[in-house]
Amino acid sequence: MATILVIDDDELVSRTLQRALKMYNYQVMVAQSGTEGLQLARRHQPDLFVLDIMMPGADGYQVCRQIRGDPLLKDLPVLFLTAKAKDEDKIEGFRAGADDYLSKPFNMEELQLRVKAILRRSGDKSAKPEKPNHVDAGDVRLDCRTFKVTTPHGDALLTNVQFDLLYHLMSHADEVFNSQQLLQDVWDYPPDTGSPELVRAHIKNLREKIEPAPSQPIYIRTIQGHGYTFATNAQNPLG
Repeated sequence: MATILVIDDDELVSRTLQRALKMYNYQVMVAQSGTEGLQLARRHQPDLFVLDIMMPGADGYQVCRQIRGDPLLKDLPVLFLTAKAKDEDKIEGFRAGADDYLSKPFNMEELQLRVKAILRRSGDKSAKPEKPNHVDAGDVRLDCRTFKVTTPHGDALLTNVQFDLLYHLMSHADEVFNSQQLLQDVWDYPPDTGSPELVRAHIKNLREKIEPAPSQPIYIRTIQGHGYTFATNAQNPLG
């Protein structure tokens, strides 16, 4: 039985989530501050964090960064569940290291689908095909052991989700994938679930890490009306 740690300073919300997620056969722990949540997590190692952003003391962004910087917790998935719904809020959440982002008010069935997909994706690695040591596409190399991507413009370390997305795109270089295909292939969501905003935000963050000019991408390109592709014929717009 998977264990979910809900960190939310609103006791009504956290207890509602606890009751609802227990109905889906999850074990649920509740914390009302980031400090309390991190202490619980280090003692009990949850399978997933469900994390609010607007909390007294350390906000959700800070807590997520602490999770990603903690050797004991860094690989555990984080789902932001928050009333902060602007695009810049989501971008900041993914920069902090979140795996997914769901805005309040939310549909409990959608939350369950996202939780299920995240846990399935982060579950038994031995059941998944073994990845090669590295993937090359054009002049970019992705190290599958260290999650480091190397381009002629420098190196960058990726989060788990950024790695999964870039690995998929580079493994199918020059193929085009729309957001729904990526939500199924990378995030493991059932058809017609999940938000295209999730894909757009992670694409934006990846571009900021690997592109010489993120506003003029040469690697992760948008094919208008069709989706995204990793281009092997990259040409540097900066010369």
